[in-house]
Amino acid sequence: MQERAVIVDFDRTLLRSDKTLSPLTLSVFRFLKERGLCILAATARPERSVRSYLEALRPDACVTLNGARTLLPRKVLEHPLSPESADRTLQLLMEIPDRTLSMECAGGFYASRAIPEWDPVVEPDLRGRTKSEHVYKILASPPPDIPLPLPEDVYTTTAEGTLLQVMDRKATKWRGVQDMLSAFGLSPAQAVYFGDDQDDLESIRGCGLGVAVSNALKPVRDAASALALSNDEDGVARFLVDLFHLEVSE
Repeated sequence: MQERAVIVDFDRTLLRSDKTLSPLTLSVFRFLKERGLCILAATARPERSVRSYLEALRPDACVTLNGARTLLPRKVLEHPLSPESADRTLQLLMEIPDRTLSMECAGGFYASRAIPEWDPVVEPDLRGRTKSEHVYKILASPPPDIPLPLPEDVYTTTAEGTLLQVMDRKATKWRGVQDMLSAFGLSPAQAVYFGDDQDDLESIRGCGLGVAVSNALKPVRDAASALALSNDEDGVARFLVDLFHLEVSE
């Protein structure tokens, strides 16, 4: 068995649809840590919104904000947007009507209007933040209907088809995954990666075993070397039970 690291995405992959971790999932990851497996996480979310999951799973490292921040045992790697590119991106998005814009920054989360479920600081003109603190991610909902002439040093993904995310080109989950593995002296060939969305594609393809949950987007399922049951069926945990021949009671 060559897998020495398990890497998981959170939303729609490890977490159930109600955003909880099942007892089976917690038991499986506890067993894996006791066996000496390196447990890693890779999420599009900021650190503050996954803190409870990190405390429950205790991963050895974690990619957050699609790779804009990678939390390693002794340091944090950061890839924020350049101030110029952040400002230009916001300018372009602000020209499109009926969009809610928001930003993940070093100082907190800001939005152009209230978003009750996220509780941002509301600032109608977000461009003032681009020169005063690191901007890790710019978000727009709904996504623009047409491609935008964005700066060359940024890229975009769309989460669940409803939320445009703009990051620096160096801020990718795949880069963060490689940095995490390198920190523990491991190669991608020694890792199994679980994901569901387009920002998981590079890692699904690049790791030794790339697994898509059954509720993943079709391109992710097509790229995966194996399929697991859905997130609501504890697909990741059940796949790991079979892969590592665990004896875990539910």
